[in-house]
Amino acid sequence: MSLETYIWYYMVAVIVLTISYSLYGIVTRSHIVKKMIFITILSDAVYVLLVFMGYRINASMPPVYPGGTLLNPNLPGSPGDIESFISRSVDPVPQVLIVTGIVIGLAQLIFLSSISLKIAKATGTLNIKRLEVEENE
Repeated sequence: MSLETYIWYYMVAVIVLTISYSLYGIVTRSHIVKKMIFITILSDAVYVLLVFMGYRINASMPPVYPGGTLLNPNLPGSPGDIESFISRSVDPVPQVLIVTGIVIGLAQLIFLSSISLKIAKATGTLNIKRLEVEENE
């Protein structure tokens, strides 16, 4: 294996560890703001994982076929040209998923923040264990 492949596996292992740690934090922390921070870390780690899934080690160009414009696309002529283009370009689907995920993640964070503020105003705490104790009394 080459050095690039080792670096690739190392980065994927770091991302998986980050995802595991964020899941651990979401489950074990009792403060709502800390849970929101771990949710944000989890979503960011998933975005980085998607980038790594879409990246090709020997790719050198964006997924735009060279020589064409929007009004006059230069479509490939032979199956060999298409295979050559696909082997040198990055997969655009993960990039689109990440942009969509960022927008959804921001909306989720704003929604959770507004709910947390209402809980804090109503009860005076954001600790889930204290909320459970107050609810049982």
